[in-house]
Amino acid sequence: MRPSSFGKRRYRLVCSKAFSNVPSSTPANKYASTDADASASSRTVDYSYLRQLVFEQSQNLLDPARDYLFETRLSRLLSNHGLAHTEELMQLLRLKRDPVLERQIAEAMTINETSVFRDGRPFELLRSELLPPLIESRRSTRWLRFWSAACSTGQEAYSIAMLLLEHFPQLANWNVKIEGTDISSEVVHRCQTGTYHRIEMNRGLPARHIVRFFDHSGEGWTVKPELRKLTSFRQANLCADQLPFSPSMGRFDVVFLRNVMLYFSQETRKKLLANVHRLLASDGLLFLGSSEQPADPTIWTATLAGGTCYYRPRQPTETICDYATEMNKD
Repeated sequence: MRPSSFGKRRYRLVCSKAFSNVPSSTPANKYASTDADASASSRTVDYSYLRQLVFEQSQNLLDPARDYLFETRLSRLLSNHGLAHTEELMQLLRLKRDPVLERQIAEAMTINETSVFRDGRPFELLRSELLPPLIESRRSTRWLRFWSAACSTGQEAYSIAMLLLEHFPQLANWNVKIEGTDISSEVVHRCQTGTYHRIEMNRGLPARHIVRFFDHSGEGWTVKPELRKLTSFRQANLCADQLPFSPSMGRFDVVFLRNVMLYFSQETRKKLLANVHRLLASDGLLFLGSSEQPADPTIWTATLAGGTCYYRPRQPTETICDYATEMNKD
């Protein structure tokens, strides 16, 4: 005797065969066709093309295992261009080169993760050990320059400004400038407005800083003029042949280049850090992310202090002497 469910299975089989003959104009088949089209669109997306495009624009190496991120991070861009699927974007890109659209795609795929005083150890080390002698050595020129590279929405640059205003009042009449750069025009605009949501303010910012350095406006908080006048933000691609700065404009005293090279190739890292080396003062300071290190350690001197690591540029004579010492050992 067959189980009682056998009849139900047979009924479903018969019904499915019956509906398979329904003309394509019926609503039932219409919706099935729409789903199939969407699925086919997803299957035909050439993610390798998009990865190469992002690499050419930003030098970011994207892992094929994370291709799914294209669907989420490009959703707003698709909507802005009146597109429904990523495949339509692909067709648009192949139809005609559009540098603006290509740049927007690369910007959408960058990671904009930051917070005020993120990983506070470099800031504490600057306050307690590194800035006092650096300030003393600049007393004759009364000039200090900082660079927050890949600054995202600006919290790092504003953190430097708050540190200086709170702990180094002697700089009040100095020429102090904090430059912030990022590849994304959208986040640079946010830097320039200097307005942050309550959730962003609650990530690492002490209450005393909120009261002193920010004005409450609606649902957000906006930096006060004393912070804004120390900072300047602009769009810049760190991997471009030309950076927006040159040694003739004055070298930087401190550079923050944190958590930006994680997705760069070794060659790109080496090129970028060579450019930073040229822009940094001989006694300047470089901070990288906790999991990053120079691609060419021969031009940097690393120092571990305060639970973090910072780098100073080696001069050509230092490198030659180090090499000669090693040769003599042999």
